[in-house]
Amino acid sequence: MYDNPFAGVALHAVGGVAHGTFYAPLKKVRNWAWESAWLVQGIAAWVITPWLVAKLCGSHPWATLSQSPTPVLLRSFLFGMVWGAGSLTFGLSVRYLGMSLGMAVALGYTVSLGTLVPPVLRGQIAELLQSPGGRLVLLGVLICLAGIGCCGWAGIRREHAQTAQVSSSVRPRLLVGFLIATFSGVMSSGFAFGIQSAQPIAKVALANGAPAIFQNSPGFVVVMAGGFLVNGLWCLFLSLRNGSIGDLFGRRGVKSMDWGGAASADASIGRALGPNYGWATVAGVIWYLGFMFYGIGTTFMGRYDFTSWSIHLAFVIVFSTLCGIAGGEWRGANRLTRWLVAGAIVILVSSTLVIAIGGRAASQATRQ
Repeated sequence: MYDNPFAGVALHAVGGVAHGTFYAPLKKVRNWAWESAWLVQGIAAWVITPWLVAKLCGSHPWATLSQSPTPVLLRSFLFGMVWGAGSLTFGLSVRYLGMSLGMAVALGYTVSLGTLVPPVLRGQIAELLQSPGGRLVLLGVLICLAGIGCCGWAGIRREHAQTAQVSSSVRPRLLVGFLIATFSGVMSSGFAFGIQSAQPIAKVALANGAPAIFQNSPGFVVVMAGGFLVNGLWCLFLSLRNGSIGDLFGRRGVKSMDWGGAASADASIGRALGPNYGWATVAGVIWYLGFMFYGIGTTFMGRYDFTSWSIHLAFVIVFSTLCGIAGGEWRGANRLTRWLVAGAIVILVSSTLVIAIGGRAASQATRQ
């Protein structure tokens, strides 16, 4: 394991760019139902690319996984399924609460649980509280949560301005949205737990000669396979229920809304088949690259590598928000709302630097 938290933050920033922008190619998918594009994207992101990267980077995935303890494989796979359930319900939380508020609530739970529970399980909380570096790390996590809250507040103001006023008939919908977002955030933290559970797999990969920066790649194969099982089964269920399974073969039994929001036309489905597979695959590869750089960045974070989760998600929010600004989502927002968005970005970036400084201080104290 390397010991350079600032390099780790930079790598997490690259991963944040990928995860904050991977949906852009999906917007070019036409005449496909959501479940069709998500299934193809998932196959590329959670099955094919993880295995190829692990193989091409010298992590020896087959040998590593076959030599890893069965309980570790099973636990990592199950945490992947938990994360998969969270990623599915994230879309529902956005539907009920809007993008900004839904992301703030769900990711608030994901960051806090995914970052703080692993050190609790490893018995590191007392160590964190007793050392100056550890206290800085915890402060950075709290700053990250404050940035997420600030982003959510700005989102609420924007949505209120767009809808003029939240009526009493909408309040039950908001309550349902908060409950769904809570479930999504708690379950989505399963990815952080999965990667922590897969650390014995990383040690086997290193023993088999894997480069240190790619030691987490075989573990990703297992965790993402669990996530794909949940997402894949749900997409197949929707495809059969909605009659959209024909999307994948260039034909459609019923009409539905495509990713661009337009009703599908049967005559154009066949012509869009190749480009749709291409764009969905590109989105999947970009999505995996986000976690590939997350895995590499984790190897640079030193003793407090569990902080990688909050750093990564902070950058995801920063870059997805910047994309939203570039796409005009915040056009028409008043001055206070715009200042809240700018403040949220500054706070989130600052949180990653505070965590890096705390990690460096803790590492230096350990060496003394």
